[in-house]
Amino acid sequence: MKLTDEERAMLAGEAGRARRIALEHQLKVGNFLGAADMVPVTQAHVMADTESLGEAGIAWLEALAALPAAERRVRVPTITDPRGTDFERAHDLRQQDWMLALERRAIAAFQALGVLMTDTCINYQTIMPPVRGEHVAYGDTGVVIYSNSVLGARSNFEGGPSAVSAGLTGRTPRYGYHLSEMRRATLHIAVDWTPRRLDEWGALGALVGRTAGNYWTVPVISGLDRVPGSDALKHFGAAAASFGSLALFHMVGVTPEAERLADVFDPKQPPTARFGEADVRALQASYTGDGDDVDLVVFSAPQLSLVEMDGLASLCDGRRFKVPVLAITSPQIKPDADRMGLTARIEATGAMVLSGMCFYQSYAREMAEANGWRRLATNSAKLVNIIGGYGYAPRLASMAACLDAAESGRLA
Repeated sequence: MKLTDEERAMLAGEAGRARRIALEHQLKVGNFLGAADMVPVTQAHVMADTESLGEAGIAWLEALAALPAAERRVRVPTITDPRGTDFERAHDLRQQDWMLALERRAIAAFQALGVLMTDTCINYQTIMPPVRGEHVAYGDTGVVIYSNSVLGARSNFEGGPSAVSAGLTGRTPRYGYHLSEMRRATLHIAVDWTPRRLDEWGALGALVGRTAGNYWTVPVISGLDRVPGSDALKHFGAAAASFGSLALFHMVGVTPEAERLADVFDPKQPPTARFGEADVRALQASYTGDGDDVDLVVFSAPQLSLVEMDGLASLCDGRRFKVPVLAITSPQIKPDADRMGLTARIEATGAMVLSGMCFYQSYAREMAEANGWRRLATNSAKLVNIIGGYGYAPRLASMAACLDAAESGRLA
């Protein structure tokens, strides 16, 4: 890889050991993926949950944090993905003390590196959303696909060490979606029906992800009869990334790089696939259990926006749930929800509002065993795709249907 004078100085250790370690790592990644050089980035986003980090990952962070302060501080704003717990409610979830101890060690190490502990997978709705053409180094798949697609920023999926390294060096290998030629659509998906509810948008994203099925595939979607809002695009993108490993999509007339189909794809080619309402309903039906008992309702993955919290509060008014309900939002939104009385209205039902965590990154299997949870209802297509791997039987339904199940104990 071609290096600048500044990068060669970092590699030689002139900017401290932490930056030398970081650049050595980035060179291995860049050479493996065929990067010609580095690209400067304005910010980084680190996957930070301890279930993923483990003891080895935390020890690596602690080794960096033990270096002299002048050597270890990140050079660009560096933020974090959700943690593995909400410390105020951890024991309500029956999380164990050793989990909390790992979290505290990770937090201390990140803070020593100058990382901002934002603990969110929806930073694009809360803090420092990137703009079109901005090169960033993001880790969370939902963050990457939203930032690439909806905002027009440029990032690959960065593993934890790679995102930390980008924070320390202020650059990342220039490959993949940092390159204009890689951002053109490679298949065209036409839709004959436009979703309305968030679970429907997630189901459509799942269909698109399954059809694409490859990180390097870039779908363009045409045929929508209205512009989806931020939460709809959030659920669509999170599901597409989960079901298909996608990092970028285009929507004709919606996303910034595809004002017209011809901007990203040859309009003379016929659509690769076509989806309608029946296809979306079939995807949803594959995750339903009409008449099944429900052990748990979770709204998470991605974290809830303030608008979603407001909608949830309205659906909760005057109800009392017999099944545990977990509503998970970001630390930036939780204080606003508290101030507006949304948290109190939701928790008056017996539900819990959690902050700064994500359900499937929070020792979900251990929580299931400790609480006797198995049958989980959610409106997140991303979550139903993931949580089965932790021993749950997931059900996909609207937010209203999930709350009806929480009240009756059974999914209608």
